Amino acid sequence: MYKKNLLLFVIIGTIFSSYGQSAAIINSENRLSVNTISEKGAWCWFADPRALHYENESGTINSTYIGYIDVQGYIKATQIDHLLNRRNEVMIRSWFQPDDHNNPTFLVLPDERIMIFYARHTDEPCFYYRVSREPGDITTLGSEIRLETDYNTTYPSPFILSDDPEHIYLCWRGIGWHPTIARLTLPDAQDKVTFDWGPHQIVRSMNGAGGVRPYAKYASNGRDKIYLAYTSTHPDNQHENHIYFNYLDIHSKELKDIKGNRLSVVGDPLLHDVNTSPAYREKHPFAVVDSSPYRNWIWELTLDQNENPVMATVGISHDKSSHDYYHIRWKGNRWQKTFLSNAGGHFHQSPDIEQCYSGGMAIEKHNPQIIYGSVPVAGKHGPVYELKRFTVASDGSSVAVEQITFNSAKNNIRPFVVAGRPDDSSLLWMQGDYYDWIVSAVRPLGFPTAIRTSIPIPHSMVDLKTGMIYSNSDVKVSDTNRLKITVPESKSFTIAMELSPDSTEYHGDILTFAGVTYSLPEEERAVPLLKAGKRAYVSSNILGNSDRWQEKARNTNGQWYLQVKPDTFRLVITYEQGTLRTYINGLIDQSVEIDGLSLTDIAAGGIRGAADELRIYNRALTQDEIQSLCVPFQ
Repeated sequence: MYKKNLLLFVIIGTIFSSYGQSAAIINSENRLSVNTISEKGAWCWFADPRALHYENESGTINSTYIGYIDVQGYIKATQIDHLLNRRNEVMIRSWFQPDDHNNPTFLVLPDERIMIFYARHTDEPCFYYRVSREPGDITTLGSEIRLETDYNTTYPSPFILSDDPEHIYLCWRGIGWHPTIARLTLPDAQDKVTFDWGPHQIVRSMNGAGGVRPYAKYASNGRDKIYLAYTSTHPDNQHENHIYFNYLDIHSKELKDIKGNRLSVVGDPLLHDVNTSPAYREKHPFAVVDSSPYRNWIWELTLDQNENPVMATVGISHDKSSHDYYHIRWKGNRWQKTFLSNAGGHFHQSPDIEQCYSGGMAIEKHNPQIIYGSVPVAGKHGPVYELKRFTVASDGSSVAVEQITFNSAKNNIRPFVVAGRPDDSSLLWMQGDYYDWIVSAVRPLGFPTAIRTSIPIPHSMVDLKTGMIYSNSDVKVSDTNRLKITVPESKSFTIAMELSPDSTEYHGDILTFAGVTYSLPEEERAVPLLKAGKRAYVSSNILGNSDRWQEKARNTNGQWYLQVKPDTFRLVITYEQGTLRTYINGLIDQSVEIDGLSLTDIAAGGIRGAADELRIYNRALTQDEIQSLCVPFQ
């Protein structure tokens, strides 16, 4: 089983690119373009879609959305607007549990707004979500809403199906640490959703005594079925870990095997019990995908053009030292399993944990005979995980292999292919060091990885001189002495400042301009607030990060440790065409619609501290320009 791939590759080029680099680095051999989404970002591989592409028929939306979380507990997303040739990066949530299992997932609603789900790592009985106010535009996210459940949650995977467009089907790991599903209403006028069917446990794994955790990947045909491939448990816990496949018919709520044989009705008390016994395989032969005697795990599930399931799986030796990659496809009467490559062992730098963590695989959605895999190779920087493209013959008899990243300084891991992209430029992956899936005192560095992509990223010209009408590099501000500035009237503007609040007085007004006040009204939580006349716009984010986890024990205990308030942060406020946006350290925080603002007078102060590099422009800076101001804070 554990064959070695002896193909030799010419190693040329490099894939390392720094933040803000406008020109992509090209590998001369295969023309792979490598760009940077974020220098701080990571994801697990069980909450999906972690990225998606959406184009509407009218041609008004054509965007790609990519979500990730960083080691400071910031849940973030990048939106690439291919129509406007513009990139924006949004702070979905600050001060979250710094755990890579908590990456956000995306759903396009029937009204074309974007809904984003996220949750802590199985230690809190709820989901969180935000919905964009405008179709296709996550820079306009509404307030965060908490969706309560009766059981702890993780790995949200949402679907909307054409046979039932009035509901959201949400799958996750929930009841008893098992695959769980519920049906939700669509967001109402206040963006609230409710459960109107479920939550229900889908199956029950009967292997072992306690601690059984089946891991599931989900897919749908977009119409009336939700497919799931899942394991007996975590491969760490069982040296023979089988893979199963079922699907749910949303009309009958019946759970069926690949041949359409009914296994159970989801929602009924009698669950379908799975196990690794010969008796189960004999009774349900078409529910079992892989019963080979290894620690099997799943990386991805998708469908081919005939709605046949295709999987990327890994078989791990009993001692966990050797991982093998496989492509598995349903051929109408059997599962076709094709060996792709040995993938070494666990990829990360911590030898005593998570030895079943492979470099990772992803399936090409427009051609599921193509798999991208992260495998160790010898490069000029020593052994490193590079990406390879595996193309499987339709009959599974042969595999063509092509290395697509070269001479990388850091590991390239956990690839993901964005569905719906009109071309082959759809690959995403993590690159960097990796010590643990959670930040703690044991391994405080956690997962310091970047998000790279082959997707072309627009970059606007950075010109921080044009339009600047005021600059002051050393401004003292306090709650009693306010700096007042008068500038020529402007209907579009930017105010940028580097603020260092007094740690003993971390609240008060920061800026007043055009009839709007930006403040931190509450010292304890430090939640930014915009006041415009009688309206108040409260941020969904706390001004602070999750660095406190670096001092705590390694666990998922449901605790919210007090946020670490920054000693210094960059605040930027822009206004253009009725939209006021605030940016914290280069990330979009708030976006509100306020008509008719006109900048003439600015007052800085009302909070103790110092403000460096106060700048005022008579135009709205682009986010590329704003992030260039914020490089020290990235």
